Amino acid sequence: MKRLALVLLLLPGMLAAQELDEPTGLKKAPGWLSVRAHCGGCHSHALVTAQRGDRDTWLSMIRWMQETQNLWQFAPEVEDEILSYLAANYAPLPPTRRAPLPADQRPSGKSL
Repeated sequence: MKRLALVLLLLPGMLAAQELDEPTGLKKAPGWLSVRAHCGGCHSHALVTAQRGDRDTWLSMIRWMQETQNLWQFAPEVEDEILSYLAANYAPLPPTRRAPLPADQRPSGKSL
């Protein structure tokens, strides 16, 4: 009963954290409006939501677009807001593959 009460208490926050903006597919969280405004001007928002990276990775993508794709310079506070949003909402996912089997547990004599 206590678990059910805890789930019911946490559920609204969990659902709000997963709310998406229908037209863009962006997660609605602090900074999403800046990403919608600045990133969607040049490419689909699906390109953003399909990527994953930490703050440094996102910054390197922004710098590449600025150097090679004519992306404008952001005010420092706007860039910080965009990077914070992307790093929080489109961070790398944990690995999902299991570790390889140790050699002594692998099949022998058969090629798979």
